[in-house]
Amino acid sequence: MKKYVLTAICVTGFSGIVGQMLLLREMLIVFSGNELSIGIIFANWLVLEAFGSFFVGRRAERSRNPRAAYAGMTILFSLSLPAMVYVVRVLRNLLGLSIGEGIGIAPVLCSSFLILLPVSVFHGALFTFGCRMYASLSTSDAGSVGRAYVYETLGTIAGGIAWTYFLIPHFHSFDTAFWLAAANFLVCVLLLFPHSRGAPPAAGRLAILSLLLFLSSISAILSGTSERLHRHSIRAQWAPLNPLHYQNSRYSNLCVVETEGHYTFFTDGTPHIETPVPDIAFVEEFVHIPMLAHPDPQRILVISGGAGGVISEALKHRPVKLLEYAELDPVLLELVRKFPTPLTERELNDDRVNILHVDGRLLLKTSEAGCDVLFVGLRDLSDLQTNRFFTREFFSLAQRKLNESGILVFTLPGSLTYLSDELRDLNASVFNAVKSVFPYVRGIPGDGSNLFLASSSDDIFLFDAPRFAERATERGLRTDALVPRHIENKLHPGWTGWFGDFVREGTRNINRDFRPLGVFYTVSHWNAIFTPALRAPFRWFERTPPGMLLALSLAGVACIAVFRAIRRKPGSSGIPFAVGATGFAGMMFDLALIFVFQALYGYVFAWIGLLVTSFMTGSAFGAMLATRALHRIKDDMRCFLALELAIIAFTLLLPLVFLGLQPFLENPAVFLSMRFVILFLSFVGGLLTSAQFPLANRIYLRKNGDLSRTAGLFYGSDLLGGWCGGLLVGVLFLPVLGLTGTCVATALLKVCGVLVVTARK
Repeated sequence: MKKYVLTAICVTGFSGIVGQMLLLREMLIVFSGNELSIGIIFANWLVLEAFGSFFVGRRAERSRNPRAAYAGMTILFSLSLPAMVYVVRVLRNLLGLSIGEGIGIAPVLCSSFLILLPVSVFHGALFTFGCRMYASLSTSDAGSVGRAYVYETLGTIAGGIAWTYFLIPHFHSFDTAFWLAAANFLVCVLLLFPHSRGAPPAAGRLAILSLLLFLSSISAILSGTSERLHRHSIRAQWAPLNPLHYQNSRYSNLCVVETEGHYTFFTDGTPHIETPVPDIAFVEEFVHIPMLAHPDPQRILVISGGAGGVISEALKHRPVKLLEYAELDPVLLELVRKFPTPLTERELNDDRVNILHVDGRLLLKTSEAGCDVLFVGLRDLSDLQTNRFFTREFFSLAQRKLNESGILVFTLPGSLTYLSDELRDLNASVFNAVKSVFPYVRGIPGDGSNLFLASSSDDIFLFDAPRFAERATERGLRTDALVPRHIENKLHPGWTGWFGDFVREGTRNINRDFRPLGVFYTVSHWNAIFTPALRAPFRWFERTPPGMLLALSLAGVACIAVFRAIRRKPGSSGIPFAVGATGFAGMMFDLALIFVFQALYGYVFAWIGLLVTSFMTGSAFGAMLATRALHRIKDDMRCFLALELAIIAFTLLLPLVFLGLQPFLENPAVFLSMRFVILFLSFVGGLLTSAQFPLANRIYLRKNGDLSRTAGLFYGSDLLGGWCGGLLVGVLFLPVLGLTGTCVATALLKVCGVLVVTARK
């Protein structure tokens, strides 16, 4: 019987990570691929798991048949997952949002909470029920909790690997949900049927129900019901547009919609390429102003967003001999070729165009040949994948790539009539970043977007309307929207001066890889629109110097420690608080390493399964070591405090590793090897944060023999700390304080945990 119980616990871990990543992937499409929402989603998942573990799971102690109770909870979890996938698909319609529209923090928080509610609560309760079920077959209460944690983590590891290399490439969301449900229903059958004789009638009925649900899940997949549900939900998700193709690649979600012969290619819910008629006015300004500002543009580099107009307009200039087009996801251009137009056929098949499926920043590091004009075809800084092309580190790479008199070109959201404080600070933070690298930066304001030219030559400031007309005539250039009067107005010195004054009134901060203020300001802009009540605290947090924020954190640590020491109660313990602080630190490790990976490489969704697997492998290894060492540990409290100090040391070491290696990242070999350093750090972070769990359970069980209550208390404390970490670290700390400030603040929280425990000791 024990092997069936262990199998059930492993399947619980497998189901949890796959269900979490499945809903995460679906919600990121609705939330426009914004990685800051990952912290909110993780936070809601954890707090709801804590609720299920502590409150719903407390019923496990009173259950007369633990296996039947476990099976009932598994059935509820398995049925709720495909239902919530459908709800996510129609979420934009429920919120009244149009396709491609941004979303504020409050709607993200509330909608993700409600979507995750049934799935997470039932899954959290399964851990406590599993501990109770396994304890009935074991002799050690504390050891059974630790071993259950290890087996659940092993299932999580298997789920992370399966999600990355098997489920994403071969199955859509509903197929995955139904296969997962079938596996869970089969486990319920194995738990109940071999022991149904002599069991209560409810157990027999659950066994029959589980078998019927297993057969129904398999039938839904084989009969095509799952496929029909998938297609129906996609049509509902993209209404009133007509979705022609929908696919998850290793890098993003891709959808192609068609409206009266006009194709729009979406990546993670945001428009990326439009054919055959792009925004003519924008494309011509974006391409021709910098191309004509350069006296002889022969080698051009376009990083992302080149198909659908940019390449075509650039090739109209006679001096162009080579145009390199870097687009990371090969599936995107495969879809462009699958739905061809004369424009894209002409662009992608031109002999002068060299298409490279490589990250643009990696190309700048590895390519030795220079270029005359470098276009960044990304505009919306709502995610880290885009922000990494608007940081000081990227601009340094671009400067070395450009030839003499070379020009870097990019755009940011803007307006000639009204710019909010958030958009002003967004433009200012990026302007400060590029100005710290290039001696000459020219901002040209416009309606909808501001055009930026950066160069090591002052030619970009000498370029005016007469020179534009002269060079356009020399090159035989014909345009549809750019006429002499428009160019004269666009390049008027008054506009340049007005824009320069406006940007100088903004923030003095610099947008960087490890302090992505561009994402924070973009999210703050949407937040000010959808949740005006949160605008003031966001502005206060951003404008407060990081040193003052850390000083306030240190003062809070001291006050909490003194307060807890004064209110000491007989027999009480500060260990739940310390475990909660460890949960906060674990979430910080997870999010920080995901953010660092995305800032450096830009394809975290191709590796997120490996990152989670590495973290959970460390968790399993740490819990296993601690569980096996329980009988050899003589001083539980001293060992617990040693682990606390180790977590603090690792927290402070984390930013030093990346800041110390950052100067060497210009070397392509070191740059690529850093991925495995991140995996190793993820493993160590998981090991340290999980090693406390069995030890904390044994310390607490010596004073309180209630196994289910103890397991639920510490599991809930750990997840509640992770919830706070997901909200604070993901949305505020990492973007505003940066990696270093976030790690220091987390270390201060852990110091508070040490002080509370020692005050109680």
